Amino acid sequence: MERSQWYIGSPAAVVLCVDEKTGPGIRGRIYHAYDREALRVVSMEQILFELEGFYDAIGFPHPTTNDRTFQGEIQHKSRRAGREKVMSDEELLGRHGELGTFIIRVQHRQNSSWQGRITWMDRDKTVYFRSMWEMLKLVDSALDTVSGQNEDMEGPSWPDGD
Repeated sequence: MERSQWYIGSPAAVVLCVDEKTGPGIRGRIYHAYDREALRVVSMEQILFELEGFYDAIGFPHPTTNDRTFQGEIQHKSRRAGREKVMSDEELLGRHGELGTFIIRVQHRQNSSWQGRITWMDRDKTVYFRSMWEMLKLVDSALDTVSGQNEDMEGPSWPDGD
């Protein structure tokens, strides 16, 4: 398989390994270069919270808006991430999920959302996304394709062809 899209390319890049999809829920792991231990996730929402905490912890990409909260600062498991890399790009790219594997590269955090690109490693396809919603829809549609549940849906999609 050609691996032209397999690269990290950013201090904020993560590898999302999805092991199981049950209806709207998923079970998987997130890996980044600053910690050898995976962040375990059990929902799409948790992916967003963990990644937002990770980006805040490393200070990249810098958000253009501040959080508003009535609870004070929320502690994320990923806050323990340091600024020193402990995993090489090759180690990160060696992580794989049972159902699907994605490289997520958030390049900007503007307008209270994320912009960047996502690579579906299993198909070596890369798509740019303009929001967190688009990124999650891309992951969901890829997992539906793998599990044979892909129905015609509106929204972002992966390029055709292999």
